[in-house]
Amino acid sequence: MKALVLQEIKDLAVQEYDVPEVKPDEVLVHTAFAGICGTDKALYAGLPGSASAVPPIVLGHENSGVVAKVGSAVTNVKVGDRVTVDPNIYCGQCKYCRTQRPELCEHLDAVGVTRDGGFEEYFTAPAKVVYPIPDNVSLKAAAVIEPISCAMHGVDLLETHPYQSALVLGDGFEGQLFAQILKARGVHEVTLAGRSDEKLANNREHFGVKTINTTKEEIPADSFDIVVEAVGLPATQEQALAAAARGAQVLMFGVGNPDDKFSVNTYDVFQKQLTIQGAFINPYTFEDSIALLASGKVDPLPLFSHELDLDGVEKFVSGKLGKVSKAIVKVGGEEA
Repeated sequence: MKALVLQEIKDLAVQEYDVPEVKPDEVLVHTAFAGICGTDKALYAGLPGSASAVPPIVLGHENSGVVAKVGSAVTNVKVGDRVTVDPNIYCGQCKYCRTQRPELCEHLDAVGVTRDGGFEEYFTAPAKVVYPIPDNVSLKAAAVIEPISCAMHGVDLLETHPYQSALVLGDGFEGQLFAQILKARGVHEVTLAGRSDEKLANNREHFGVKTINTTKEEIPADSFDIVVEAVGLPATQEQALAAAARGAQVLMFGVGNPDDKFSVNTYDVFQKQLTIQGAFINPYTFEDSIALLASGKVDPLPLFSHELDLDGVEKFVSGKLGKVSKAIVKVGGEEA
């Protein structure tokens, strides 16, 4: 089978691999589609994702496909099932797993990060992280349930009410997903702020959100009950705090450079009684994310801008592919 292998930092190559064998508790998935995200860019450059990727490794942690084989102990899926895979595998034994905070697991394993993932024609995963998808959810849409689930976890950490207004800072794929999920959770007014006229117009047209182009317009200060920072830069992190109204919740979701810092006005945190919250990966949010897709309340397909093959992945992760809203790789298997 064909596999796109990260041989060394900044070195990807398509190679011939053997189809992996399944252990008793594992599933072999014939990959249909694999999403590419900013984490893959980081891993390609030698930076950590949810964990560190040690070459040689096959990346691809956003995946969908069809079950090709199951281990002897697997009961939740069968051969032929259309599935998606939660890449994060928790140890179940550390203090975080045993106190209902598995996302902080001390021994986190991850498909496409610490073990081979979906940038190959077949990959294996423990059955406990493999989820069947409904007939009305396409394999193309199912490939991005992982990023939907990460945004879903972020929203789960917030207290949401219909009266609230929300600002999402960042018009990347995750920021656009946050805008949809906040609306689905009943927040009555959602504003997406970014730098791309095309992306902002697309979100106004398809999802009815308000928009701010930050290259031309100012973000109102002290105005929003919920602010989601989905960029990961000190400048936008400071913008998020400035935009927060009294009593606001600020979710720091964007992945920053490990050495970056941003300034906080401590009196503002005190006087506005702000809640500042981080959000890491996606503990047990796949069922909700699948339900949002099946109901039509979240639709990632209008956000896809590029469909690539395995040979085109390096162009994206190296930064040579411009104007990307979301890139997805057609690996094989069934059509969408």
